[in-house]
Amino acid sequence: MRYHFKIHKENQGFWAECLELSGCVTQADTREELDFNMQEALNLYLEEFEDDRFLAPQPNPLIRVDSHTVEVSVEPSIALAVSIRYQRIKQGLTQREAADQLGMKAIYSYQRLEKRCNPTLEMINKLVHLFPALSVDEVLS
Repeated sequence: MRYHFKIHKENQGFWAECLELSGCVTQADTREELDFNMQEALNLYLEEFEDDRFLAPQPNPLIRVDSHTVEVSVEPSIALAVSIRYQRIKQGLTQREAADQLGMKAIYSYQRLEKRCNPTLEMINKLVHLFPALSVDEVLS
């Protein structure tokens, strides 16, 4: 999962803004530091949400990379959590309903999947059956 950042050069350094995620911005003195800060800002933005109904926009495949626009990869454990959450909300399920359909007794077990997660292959298989549009390839791209 990759989002796009527009990079701006200023006299004292650089700043960048994510084109798909309003308010996801960062700055740095050097371009190398900016690369690190863009990934950190992106991961934090996607990982820290206000409530269980927040749906972050998905990456826009129509945005083209050029000398001022770069792709930044989301950490895979966060990308998977975001994708699970996205599919649940798109299907109109509550966390409790999703947990029940996955055979989880405790809602907390499901809620962990919507945070930074590292599920087993068995759980990934269950998730793909519950959310057919969930793409592991997209998560890892």
